[in-house]
Amino acid sequence: MTRAQTVRDLLVQEVEATGFVAHGLHVRIGADTADHLWAPDVRRDIHSAAKGVCVLAAGIAADEGLVSFDAPVARYLPDFRLGDGADQITLRHLLTMSSGIDLAWSETMMTDWPDLAREFLGRPSRGRVFQYSNASTYTAMRVLAAVVGDIVDYLDPRLFAPLGIDDAEWERCPNGWIVAGGGLRLSTAELARIGHLIRDCGAWDGQQLVSAEVIDGMHAHWVVAGENPGYDRYALAGWGGPGSGWRLHGAYGQLLIFVGDAVVTITADDHLGADAIAASAVRMLED
Repeated sequence: MTRAQTVRDLLVQEVEATGFVAHGLHVRIGADTADHLWAPDVRRDIHSAAKGVCVLAAGIAADEGLVSFDAPVARYLPDFRLGDGADQITLRHLLTMSSGIDLAWSETMMTDWPDLAREFLGRPSRGRVFQYSNASTYTAMRVLAAVVGDIVDYLDPRLFAPLGIDDAEWERCPNGWIVAGGGLRLSTAELARIGHLIRDCGAWDGQQLVSAEVIDGMHAHWVVAGENPGYDRYALAGWGGPGSGWRLHGAYGQLLIFVGDAVVTITADDHLGADAIAASAVRMLED
């Protein structure tokens, strides 16, 4: 048995022993892979794991010289009214949740204002203060859309098609923009390809789809996010931990977990059990 198969079998045992409500599992270690499905591998919302895809989109555009992670977003949105201090906010601040703008998540945030991005940037900034909010990622993708047009259309030939993801489905707000921080529907196998790309520093099938520098930024230069272990540091869409790993983490257990040359993909419907299963996966990979 390969190490990927061993870790797969241990995780299957853990899922079944704990009652974690998993849909699918993919383990890749080096060149070896192993899979397990508890449910048909249909597309489901990957929730906040979509934030990682938003970072990839911004990274591809930066690689093409269309945007800069560190330029004030006001450069790209000249007709937006900005709150106090918002003129200093960059794409990096938006994607690391460190804009200092207060606009907490709510189920109705996409419809509470005529334009969420204008509402967000119209509020004052308290400096480089962390607040996790889908409004921040949504605004980042509005910045990008001002330069590249529709995000899905932009990504189709640059990311989705090379990865074999056809007709990508991404939920849209009432104004027609992708909701960005969630709403992207992928199968376990498709999410695993995103994980493989990230693990391989942006390279896929001999082609560099996004620069290694962008991938490095997903798990480096951490922003202090709080004191709760596993949620105490955040980078470009990546959470530090558990253990020596880092992860993209969507609600209800949509996980890409990275440790060395390994990436574990999990899709699930179990919000409360996700932290424990991620910790188990990292322990198995560390051992």
